[in-house]
Amino acid sequence: MKNIKIEIKWALIFVVMMLAWMALEKSLGWHDEKIADHATLTNLVAIPSIAIYIFALLDKKKNFYHGVMNYYQGFMTGLVITLIVAILCPLSQYITLEFITPDYFSKVINYAVSAGEMTQEEAASYFNLQSYMIMSVVGALIMGVATSAVVAIIVKSKSSALSSR
Repeated sequence: MKNIKIEIKWALIFVVMMLAWMALEKSLGWHDEKIADHATLTNLVAIPSIAIYIFALLDKKKNFYHGVMNYYQGFMTGLVITLIVAILCPLSQYITLEFITPDYFSKVINYAVSAGEMTQEEAASYFNLQSYMIMSVVGALIMGVATSAVVAIIVKSKSSALSSR
């Protein structure tokens, strides 16, 4: 457990950021009057998400690996964070959809149907808590692995630093 203390910390920071992001989206009207723009604008969450992974890997590099971390160590750090975030996704989705934006599903279903994107039945089967819990876990795993792979390249130590160990 001591070996993954940093990953647990940053996974919790990530989940809190996501909850704050959902509250921000709600307050900006992306779940209400600007719901037509939601699918595009919500992608901006990638900016703080990537930043958190960068800070997490830098923290692990400095405070666990004493300033020298190779790609594999960075990638594995990111994967552990990703796994913890994925495990917490259903709880995060529940908090978001029950407390932060409880009317989101009715609004997005109405929008999808009125825009002609889906039938009422299709929208209801897609926009629901169970579906979003599953999608959040899968999305967290896919995006977390990809982000970990890229951020590990950025954060890894230069090869000369590794060869001097």
